[in-house]
Amino acid sequence: MGAADHKMTPRPIRQLDEGAINRIAAGEVVERPASAVKELVENALDAGASRIAVEIAEGGRALIRVTDDGHGIAAADLPLALSRHATSKLDGDDLLAIHSFGFRGEALPSLAAVGRLKITSRAAGSPEAAQIRAVAGRVEEVRPAALTRGTVVELRDLFFATPARLKFLKTERAETMAVTDTIRRLAMAAPEVAFTLSDGDRVLFRADPHGDPLDRLALVIGRDFRADALPLDAERDGFRLGGHAALPTYSRGNAAHQYLFVNGRPVRDRMLQGALRAGYADVLAGGRHPVAALFLRCDVRLVDVNVHPAKTEVRFREAGVVRGLIVSALRHALAQGGHRSARVVSGAALGAMVPERPAAPRYQMDRASAPARAAAYQAQAPMEGLSEASGRFEEPDAEADPVGHPLGAARAQLHENWIVAQTADGMVLVDAHAAHERLVYERMKAQAHGRGIPAQALLIPEVVEVGDRAEALLALDLAPLGLELEAFGPGTVAVRATPAPLGPCDAKALVRDLLDEVEDGSGEALTLRGRVDAVLSRMACHGSVRTGRRMSAAEMNALLREMEATPRSGQCNHGRPTYVKLALADIERLFGR
Repeated sequence: MGAADHKMTPRPIRQLDEGAINRIAAGEVVERPASAVKELVENALDAGASRIAVEIAEGGRALIRVTDDGHGIAAADLPLALSRHATSKLDGDDLLAIHSFGFRGEALPSLAAVGRLKITSRAAGSPEAAQIRAVAGRVEEVRPAALTRGTVVELRDLFFATPARLKFLKTERAETMAVTDTIRRLAMAAPEVAFTLSDGDRVLFRADPHGDPLDRLALVIGRDFRADALPLDAERDGFRLGGHAALPTYSRGNAAHQYLFVNGRPVRDRMLQGALRAGYADVLAGGRHPVAALFLRCDVRLVDVNVHPAKTEVRFREAGVVRGLIVSALRHALAQGGHRSARVVSGAALGAMVPERPAAPRYQMDRASAPARAAAYQAQAPMEGLSEASGRFEEPDAEADPVGHPLGAARAQLHENWIVAQTADGMVLVDAHAAHERLVYERMKAQAHGRGIPAQALLIPEVVEVGDRAEALLALDLAPLGLELEAFGPGTVAVRATPAPLGPCDAKALVRDLLDEVEDGSGEALTLRGRVDAVLSRMACHGSVRTGRRMSAAEMNALLREMEATPRSGQCNHGRPTYVKLALADIERLFGR
């Protein structure tokens, strides 16, 4: 087919008919069944509903029915509700003073244009209910109906009037999941409202009213989110941020559990998502995503919600202020979390331990008391292969033994890396290398953003070949970080000093790692501080306890005490947990006690 075949015969400009206009509008507003559910549930919330029930069939294609107990629609207003750009939610014509979910007056006429729509409503104070129907844009007369209160909107055969759209829908299961996700997000935005989503006799989601928003978040995200969530409460220049963010070790493999709300409206905004990632910048491993529910509130005139047909994107008048507020609030919350690690890590560790089950139940005495165990061990002969001293059990000095600390007292080191510590109610297993790496990193960050990191001069400068990357490396101001470099011929640099907190380190490996970090933009522009922190993270790895080094008891306990006093020490610089805590009751269950 040649280019000439694509040319259209000139035709006069004409006004589209109302049906075509409504179908075009529906294509923008109603992308899939979940879009229709979103619009109808938001209308129910705008109507002041306290209970909302949603029923679907075939993923929403065959049926969407939304029932609410809101203030309803007067019979005289029903025909107007199905006409385009008719709304009760704007103060005059001011599009910058939007206090409701809906405001364009497009949802109902769009749904009426592409499906079979029926609205039954009884306005507050009205003696009876009324009903109106519309099929493929053809609106029928209002008629009396039976309804106690509120509104019931029933949409059948979605897109039957535009069958080409049906070809672009996904499987019934995928559409059902999209509807469920929509309801869950709206339920998070309105914890005081009861929600029910059902598919026939099957209840897909139920949420009772909650006075505590965290209860609703835990219902949607998962019950264990409550234990691992850090509260957020910060304010800056007219913007207030609330909600909860999970510990870094509670991260997920995708961003599906990131919930963002602006003035109660669920949004999917790239700037807000970028700020969320930046807040976790140095505590998450690559490929991991934070779990959080962020609620941002501000004057309605500081944000424009009229930038997308589905109203899922927003624009802020002071975007930089919003980003800075989110990043700083998240970093502060993570620091306040101290050395905590997500409880799901301990659960996963227990799940990995599969004890051998005996063929038949065996009698076992209860665990003996500490004095009884001491007497028994002192009386028996030393075990073969152990010295007499090691075979005799001795109760530790209660005052000198730090069992009462959160991370307990070090008892052993396994495979020259793993510290086993005893706590008052269980045990802790610590990855010494990962933990020390985080401690060194936090120490260096504090120095770098303060007076600078002290340098230790090398007796003999280390010469490192870096090829054509030498110029880029020398252009960096690394002196405040304790690293002193100078040119040493083509493609070569000389390292004259290394950061003192690292102690003796491999200067060549350090320089090459820094080059990798500098060249790795990760697809996102970092602030100066963010770039410095990324470089420091690489440095810290070179100054941490190496796997294979035997540590004394005093060193192990000192590491545990510093972890307890250091923010974010529950995860290493790459986002992996630094320790696992196991309760004694869980350990006993592994052995059938």
